[in-house]
Amino acid sequence: MTTVSPHSARLTFRALEPVHGMIYFTPYGPDEYRELGITDPRMMYFASRSAAFGPVPDAVTIATFFNFNPAAVRAVIPAAWEISAPADILRARLRAVDRSLRQAWGDDITGPEVREAADLARQAAERACARPHGRPLFAAHATLPWPDEPHLVLWHAQTLLREYRGDGHVALLMTEGLDGTEALITHSATGEISPEVLRASRSWSEAEWAAGVRRLRVRGWLADDDLVLSEYGAERRGALETRTDELAVHPYEAIGEAGCARLRALAAPLAIRVMEADLGFPALLSARYRQAIQAQVR
Repeated sequence: MTTVSPHSARLTFRALEPVHGMIYFTPYGPDEYRELGITDPRMMYFASRSAAFGPVPDAVTIATFFNFNPAAVRAVIPAAWEISAPADILRARLRAVDRSLRQAWGDDITGPEVREAADLARQAAERACARPHGRPLFAAHATLPWPDEPHLVLWHAQTLLREYRGDGHVALLMTEGLDGTEALITHSATGEISPEVLRASRSWSEAEWAAGVRRLRVRGWLADDDLVLSEYGAERRGALETRTDELAVHPYEAIGEAGCARLRALAAPLAIRVMEADLGFPALLSARYRQAIQAQVR
């Protein structure tokens, strides 16, 4: 039995996601990483997100990032650790978060809404920390110390909740027998995001993508012609997303349905201000975030 529905857990996660997600687009990230000598954008991404593991070999990042082309990882990991220590990269990342949220929220960064949201999100994240089993990327981030300031607490809490949910999703992709390319293809086949965006952002070639499409057609996941899910594929993808929601409920039980509703109400204006703060959000992603926020306030 659970005190929070999977649907509510999903909406609560989505409502706060822009607060975390901005770190992948804000210009303050590259500013901080360049100060360490890291200038390659791919290295910035892979090193900053996997630095919580320490100076791991490329295989660890490949395994936990799942849907990225392994060649893209090998091109920058472990070379990144020869340029800067993981602990320094993590500090640079948090400085970029601080600068970004201060730009987005201004004087309200110390206000009661941020403090309350941080407290609720931290309660959920700390409950997740008691159950790290089978969630390696989450577990690595769960070992990091909590920041002191509420706006950074809020960001760190959402980071933990994101990686917790993501690790569960990867586990389910594995049980479906999907590899990284195939997972992306089935996502794009839902119509939520273009295949070109997913293929390019995860560094897969056109030939590798096409090979994945052929494999999925043979297995019955895709229709015969267009890049759309077959009836079977839609059923399997839908079940996968539903189960992802179910596996992500545990943290939010710390605050219950009322706490989730309150956190969503607090998160909506904060997330919108992050997206409107000239922090580099792509238009398509911003539209998807806004749609999720609108859904949670209905």
